[in-house]
Amino acid sequence: LTQTTKNLALTPTNMSKGCCADGEPCGATTGIEQASVAGGRSMTESVQEYYGQVLEKTSSLKTGACITCTAPPRAVKEALKILPGPVVEKYYGCGSPFPTVLDGLDVLDLGSGSGRDCYVMAKLVGESGTVTGVDMTEEQLAVARAHVDEFCMETLGYTASNMRFVKGYIEDLKAAKIANESMDLVISNCVVNLSPNKRAVLKDVFDALRVGGEFYFSDVYVDRRLTSAMRKHEILVGECLGGALYEQDFVDLCKEVGFADPRVVSRTPIPVIDAELEEVVGNAQFTSITFRLFKLPALEKHCEDYGQVAYYKGTIADHSHKFELDSGHVFETKKPVLVCGNTADMLQQTRFAPHFEVTGSKDIHFGAFPCGPSAGADATETQAKAPKMSGGCC
Repeated sequence: LTQTTKNLALTPTNMSKGCCADGEPCGATTGIEQASVAGGRSMTESVQEYYGQVLEKTSSLKTGACITCTAPPRAVKEALKILPGPVVEKYYGCGSPFPTVLDGLDVLDLGSGSGRDCYVMAKLVGESGTVTGVDMTEEQLAVARAHVDEFCMETLGYTASNMRFVKGYIEDLKAAKIANESMDLVISNCVVNLSPNKRAVLKDVFDALRVGGEFYFSDVYVDRRLTSAMRKHEILVGECLGGALYEQDFVDLCKEVGFADPRVVSRTPIPVIDAELEEVVGNAQFTSITFRLFKLPALEKHCEDYGQVAYYKGTIADHSHKFELDSGHVFETKKPVLVCGNTADMLQQTRFAPHFEVTGSKDIHFGAFPCGPSAGADATETQAKAPKMSGGCC
């Protein structure tokens, strides 16, 4: 099989013709599953060409979707200063997928491209951690692989490289030899939207994570379901807009594969700076969102109140005064915060456990937890202020 046909063979879209437009399966109305772009070329082939041959550097982009606008954490800024030039020049990302508490973790980067985020992670996880990048584009892999040993052993001073890059498809991580329950953290930067089968991506990420691990990633979302013409527009697809999902469809998909309580960390509006593309997208509003999805079997579908209280110890590096779990949960050091059962699990059953004290258990249920962005607010006021399409209690 060729690379393209092999990838499409893995996708359920080829199994039967559906009832939806263009003879595509019903999932194509949401963009969760999409095999082709305008002209009949596969989505995979189009993306490979765009990132391997069309784009020469960051300035070649026609929208702000693949440009990181938010300031990264201090540790990431320091790491970026020592990265090889070619790795940075061929970087296309929409966010900053770098959570905290990384020392010693096994990390997987989906669609690693030139390797920029992997190189940063190689420093952040330390010599005892590992970083694996998966990408399908030879041109990008060549850039990423060219500086691995020099960076790890000479720049960072490690005795051996803790970073590797493998060719593969993010829809089939097992074929790329990523074993089940082998990763503590999976990251991705503006890549999931480029996949022809987003359900397969999320399912394989869930399988690759160890229990208590998380998928922490930035990607592009839109405030409505895009038309078929928008989703098949090759430049929009390449620029990470054509494959953008309606946010609520994505949240539902996360829950379907096992990530029961998706949390939003940050949101940044994305400008369309090309006049012709602006005309094509019309009133659709695009946003770069950083999500965190924990693999915790006990998470519930809704936020429930068990009377649990969390205290942050102030012990995470560079976060001595406060820690932000997500956009709705900011913990000041030593300040008691009432939390729902899901948040308690995220703090107690993950790598954050040493940094928190959580009192109470799930023996007694007190009803629904007043979900919203501000703890302790009036329930009615909180619900009115809550984001329309949030994944959980944040």
